[in-house]
Amino acid sequence: MISIITAIYNQLPMNRLYCEYLNRFTGNPFELIIVDNGSTDGSAEFFERHGARVIRNGGNYSYPRCQNRGIQAARYDVLVFLNNDLIVSPQWDLHALAIMDYHGLEIGSCCATDRTETSNSTRSSQRLWKYVRNPLLFLFGPRHCNLKLMLALRYGNWETWNDRRRQKFGNSISEGIAGSNVIMRRSALSKVGRWDERIQAADFDLAIRTKLRSIERKDIKPVHLLLGVYLHHYIRLTYKKRYPPFIDGANLIALNKKWDADRINPILSSSGMRVKKPKTS
Repeated sequence: MISIITAIYNQLPMNRLYCEYLNRFTGNPFELIIVDNGSTDGSAEFFERHGARVIRNGGNYSYPRCQNRGIQAARYDVLVFLNNDLIVSPQWDLHALAIMDYHGLEIGSCCATDRTETSNSTRSSQRLWKYVRNPLLFLFGPRHCNLKLMLALRYGNWETWNDRRRQKFGNSISEGIAGSNVIMRRSALSKVGRWDERIQAADFDLAIRTKLRSIERKDIKPVHLLLGVYLHHYIRLTYKKRYPPFIDGANLIALNKKWDADRINPILSSSGMRVKKPKTS
């Protein structure tokens, strides 16, 4: 059994598609924990009807706060943090956990539209996706049928496309993280802790903390991308819409307020990650 934790705010058509593919392609029995940030379009009720446990925040809270609430509710050893605008691939969880076990990883991240095996392949992936997404999103909006059409136009047959990718990369890994998904065993929590609720980019903060722990204590490996497992990330479907301000927004700080870029970036050089330096006036 695995615990899948997803934070939502509205986006009912995307939530329907996310749930459809999750139920269709997840190999392990799973519990789905939805952390709802005050949806007004029936999304919370939709997930409840489909067997998910819904935690109602009563308002819009930051990403790390939602993940930690999900951890508190989760019952199983494997914790999977997925964005709601993801499409999972066939047997994604079985393949991902097998790769993690093969390499002795406690934290991993599947490749996705926002992060693939190299910076060049990531740029190419995002460019192709924008060519498909932008005109259709402009013309028809984020409707359920339109979201499916985007997926088909980008990949053709989704199962076949992923089979080819899995054959190409197999059990290969590369240090790094995709911001849209994280797979973590509970053993990692005792070493690197939960999500830092001061950092909205808490997945990257988690990767930094894990990297430092791997150097200083040598009892955990850095976060790695699982190259043979791919998830599609729709990326900014509603980026022009206004969301309610975070209730805990006053507590949030930028990543470079916690981590000094000059010290951390050399350490992160093998991961493809960087902490931006503060802007100078």
